[in-house]
Order: sequence, then structure tokens, then C-alpha cells
Amino acid sequence: MQRRIVFGIVGGGWRSTFFVQIARALPQRFHISGVVVRDAEKGAQFEQQWDVPTFRTLDDLLNAGKLDFVVLSVPWATTPVLMHELSQRQIPVLAETPPAPDVEGLRSLRPLIESGAKVQVAEQYQFQPLHAARLRLVQEGRLGQISQVQISVAHGYHGISLLRQFLGVGFALPTITARSFESPLVASPDRSGPPTQEETQPSRQVIAELDFGGCLGIYDFCDDQYFSWIRSPRLLVRGERGEINNREVRYLQDVRTPISFELQRQNAGEYGNLEGYYLKGIMAGSEWIYQNPFIPGRLSDDEIAIATCLEKMAIYVDEGVEFYGLAQASQDHYLSILIQEAVKSGRQQPAGL
Repeated sequence: MQRRIVFGIVGGGWRSTFFVQIARALPQRFHISGVVVRDAEKGAQFEQQWDVPTFRTLDDLLNAGKLDFVVLSVPWATTPVLMHELSQRQIPVLAETPPAPDVEGLRSLRPLIESGAKVQVAEQYQFQPLHAARLRLVQEGRLGQISQVQISVAHGYHGISLLRQFLGVGFALPTITARSFESPLVASPDRSGPPTQEETQPSRQVIAELDFGGCLGIYDFCDDQYFSWIRSPRLLVRGERGEINNREVRYLQDVRTPISFELQRQNAGEYGNLEGYYLKGIMAGSEWIYQNPFIPGRLSDDEIAIATCLEKMAIYVDEGVEFYGLAQASQDHYLSILIQEAVKSGRQQPAGL
């Protein structure tokens, strides 16, 4: 029987509400002991909206009762400070991305890495169902040795995290060439909701080439893609034996047997189905390549991924099994920073701290 995971949150912003919604959907799996919201008025509003206790200080949260770990969902510059403070108190930390705002901040995390501080980072994109299914196909070797990834599904460190995992390059350092391009785009929804009128706005796209010597990563993203109704995500993974093109998979079982199929979502609750409404999983032909571990919670793909981070954090606290540590998070954000520097300079950006 799975134990109930108890955690606290520092920060009451937009990202914090994802954790709250997950706990509300799966109360038997997750419980929030409280949320640190320093402004009393905002704290009262948070309590009224989400029915979760809030505290003004970190001490108040920690004194309220035993918890497994603390989630940090605060401004980038504040994250390293709180990481050090909580680590000194021997409190495990699950930090939102990125773990620090800049290269200097990333360097400041090195003592935590070297001392073995109990810190992981909530990089959820690898656990989104479709990405998890694709990664499993790659990790099983069905495409053979991966030589190229073209990724247009997430910004900055999120996109780089997926790119590195699909390529399997570890901590190898690439040479980076990048540029930006601006084009008009009719506005779609944003965090505040759908547009109330048609409005055309400039859309900034960043395209970067990461040459790892023997394999190539292409990063291509404009921030509008997250909410846009007309800018779709794209992903291409190419190996010596096959490729994944968005949801289409092709590979050679042997030299005379080509296999092809489309990754298919299986949902309960559609077309008169009475099981509930949730994602069952993703099928690769006749095989379950991904099965949702949070049935029957009514969670979006991103919420499923964040819930996976929470469960893996509990395993890390109990057993010491890392899933995305500070070194990995720092590498992804560092390469993202280098892409932005290459865009500004217009020159190749060789990586190296």
C-alpha cells in the first residue's frame, strides 16, 4: 500500500497552485501541510480559494507538523538562498526550475552538490505522458543510436532537458549557434485566460543548434506555443534504426521488417464510457508504452508529470534514488543561458564553465 506523501510549499504564486490541485485531486496520495505566503492578505485569499493553511514564515511551516519535504516555488533569485537554509536544517527540498537565475547562482549550488544535500528539482517535462512514452522507446533501443533531435515543445531549460535525454549526451558540452526571429501572431490564451478580442502581437522565436560532435540537437521555440491555439509543438528524434516524428514511430525490427505505428492516447470517459474521466495511458500499436500511475485523478498531462516528481521525491527521501538532481538541473539551465548569449552575440558559443 502506498503511503500518503506530506509536503509543504514555500510560495503562493501560479506554479504553486499546480501542487495544490494535484493534492486536491488525489487526497489519498498527497497532503499539503501548509503554504508559506508572506503577505497576510494574499495568504488569506489563498486559504479561501484553495482551503489550505498558510503561514507567514518558514519556521511556522516547519513547526506545524512533520513533513516529508518542502517544495520551493519562489522567484529564481530566492531559490538558492532557501535551498541553503533548508539544507542546513536537514530538510529535503524539491525546488521548482531553474535552481538559480544565472551562472553565478549555479556556481553557488556546488557546495550543496558536493555535500550531498537532499535536493532535487521538479523538472516535469520528462514525465509528461507523451514524452515519457517517447523516451521509453529511445531507452529501449528501438531507434538504435540517436544522432539527431529537433525539439520544439518547451522553452529554455525544459527543452534542453528533453534534448539531452533524447540524445543521451550526459554532461557533454556542445558548440552552440543560435539566432532569434520575430513574426506577427494573432494572440491566443495566456495565464489569465482566453483573449477577449483579436489582437496581433510580435512573437519571438529562438532557434539554436547544439553540436555535440557526432550528434546534433536543434532547439526551436517561441513562448506563445504553451497556450497558443495555432502554434503546435513538434518533436523529431532520429536514430540509425528509426525515428519518432511527433506521434508517428518508424523503426526496423530487422533488415527486412519495418515497423510503424502511431502513439495513441487511451482515455476513460469518452464516447459514453462510464469509468470516469482520466488518461489511461499511451499505446504503441498493441502495447502499453505508458500507463498513468494516478488513475482515477482528473489531471492534465502537466499535472501528471508534476505528481510524478512528487512521488519520485518521496522515494528519493526514503531510498536516496535521484531523479533530477542539482547537477542535471544546473547543466540544462547553463546550456539555456548559453543559447541566449549566442543569440545576443551572433557568434558560436563554446560551452564550458
